Amino acid sequence: MPETENLILWIKVGQEIPMYSLLVNNISDVLPQSGSRCFPFYTYDEDGSNRTENITDWALAAFREHYNDNSITKWDIFHYTYGLLHHPDYREKYQANLKRDLPHIPYAPDFWGFAKAGQELADIHVNYEEYPVYPQLQHIETPDVPINLKVEKMKLSKDKTSLVYNDFLTISGIPSEVYDYRLGTRSALEWVVDQYRIKTDKRSGIVNNPNREDDERYIVDLVGRVIGVSLRTVEIVNGLPSLV
Repeated sequence: MPETENLILWIKVGQEIPMYSLLVNNISDVLPQSGSRCFPFYTYDEDGSNRTENITDWALAAFREHYNDNSITKWDIFHYTYGLLHHPDYREKYQANLKRDLPHIPYAPDFWGFAKAGQELADIHVNYEEYPVYPQLQHIETPDVPINLKVEKMKLSKDKTSLVYNDFLTISGIPSEVYDYRLGTRSALEWVVDQYRIKTDKRSGIVNNPNREDDERYIVDLVGRVIGVSLRTVEIVNGLPSLV
């Protein structure tokens, strides 16, 4: 990873919605009213100097001793943690604790299984905008309706197998497994459908327009990318090693 980059483990805990985690590489919304916490790999002084790894030497030594493996790095521990936080059994077993406390990270039997899975999850979640568009979607244009790729609104069908994009386009062939990758109470795709639309703030009058002038296909392709990321995430999570 380039020296100028940082990754932040963004964790949501609290009573309102189930715990979830996400890796980001930019400033994130801490959602103070909802128990959100951020843990960067690197920390800095306010002037940007004195970069420090947020995983301590003590933690590194403890992991190496437990697994009898001196090849383990701090980045490996970071990715191990991210992989473990996605394990359904971990979330179910500690769901009561995770409503009121930050996650506690156990030593799972297969360190490298979690570390490698966490590294791939990190890559596809941080770089979701470069992930390949899911190729099996069908794009059905509505006859006599002008083409308009600049999104105004999107809406999922009742069975969630298709998505109406503005009024001229229907994107169909969405696999049901897409909705198994959830960030709290919604799937990643449902968050995109809700957030990527033109909205006007009633108090300020500020218009939020997610369209990109330099890439009119950005959002329609983003839908396909998020579907691909979601399917791969579910596949990785289903293949995670046992916790016992």
